[in-house]
Amino acid sequence: MMADIKDIKLAKQGKERILWAGQDMPVLSLIKEQFAEKKPFKGLNMGLCLHVTAETANLARTLQAGGAEVYLCASNPLSTQDDVAASLVKDFGIDVYAIKGEDSKTYYEHIDSVLGAKPNVTLDDGADLISVIHKKYKKLIKNIKASMEETTTGVIRLRSMEAAGELKIPVIAVNDADAKHLFDNRYGTGQSTIDGIIRATDMLLAGKNFVVMGYGWCGKGLASRARGIGSNVIVTEIDPVKALEAIMDGFRVMKGTDAAKVGDIFCTVTGDINVINAEHFENMKDGAIVSNSGHFDVEININKLKKMAKSVKKVKDFVEEYRLKDGKRIYLLAEGRLINLASAHGHPASVMDMSFSVQALSAEFAVLGKNMSPRVYNVPKEIDERIASLKLKSMGIEIDTLTDEQINYLKSWQEGT
Repeated sequence: MMADIKDIKLAKQGKERILWAGQDMPVLSLIKEQFAEKKPFKGLNMGLCLHVTAETANLARTLQAGGAEVYLCASNPLSTQDDVAASLVKDFGIDVYAIKGEDSKTYYEHIDSVLGAKPNVTLDDGADLISVIHKKYKKLIKNIKASMEETTTGVIRLRSMEAAGELKIPVIAVNDADAKHLFDNRYGTGQSTIDGIIRATDMLLAGKNFVVMGYGWCGKGLASRARGIGSNVIVTEIDPVKALEAIMDGFRVMKGTDAAKVGDIFCTVTGDINVINAEHFENMKDGAIVSNSGHFDVEININKLKKMAKSVKKVKDFVEEYRLKDGKRIYLLAEGRLINLASAHGHPASVMDMSFSVQALSAEFAVLGKNMSPRVYNVPKEIDERIASLKLKSMGIEIDTLTDEQINYLKSWQEGT
């Protein structure tokens, strides 16, 4: 076995966390049992570029139970849980290449290591694995049956590749499944981002002006949780429909430069570049806190902030103070990387239960189904419905079903008032 992790002696603690998370992932556990019986991935190598967390560990174990040889690297330099990585290597025999805080060079070397296993199926979170394959390892493409993409940012990149005629591998957009984005993006990101900000700053959020930049599903979840904890929430948007939705959800909506003047805490959740830029830094109050919960560390223009600062210093873990030339201080959290994974533990296992069940069943669909041409596919509706039904069942909740009369009414065009 090959691996590059921080310390194998951390495995005991990591195993405890993996098993604890697994208790709150009943749907994935059931799929694991089914995979262990059917072995849909027998003889296949699977390359995973995901956040190396306790929840991801349970996905890796599920794929392994299905017969796959699993190779895992991190999808973000700050998101690895080193104890979990150690346990995956020691206790579960999975090759892991990930160290929390790894530099950019090591990050890409770890991706190279996973691709060195010549995967037949890949699972991505941000499309870095697919991107490197297309740029550097084109010979691997012919052996790859399909890839799954976990996050909004990755799907945006992949659809851009498809539109440009550059995508050479079929991809299933796991992020776009209802069982994923309606819960993971909204409830998972909402809760874990607040958790990350609190752990990094130890601040009371009640009474603070909390600026949410972006009102997609992640932004909706974050705004809702920030309001729930007592913050005065301001939303910034570029989409008029989403801006209107935010207003009717009860939030103040304004331009980013106006929000910059009154905000105490800022968090970007857009998937785009330079959402917080020089004109925002210039308008911010002394002591403003800026953070990001989008996938890549590009949403805050850190290079511009560095140029505007006369000094930069670390004041505590995950908090850097940028003192501007006028004496004003701006605090950047987690180097502008995913705050919910950098300073906290990421999404709760219960919500990742559904996301990773979509990953697992989509991988099975891609492997056992018909050959797919290189483009971005939606997750089959049957997978969404199956996961939702299993999740409800695990919660002990029963729902109604249509009667024959209701089914016939819905099919009819002749009945009206």
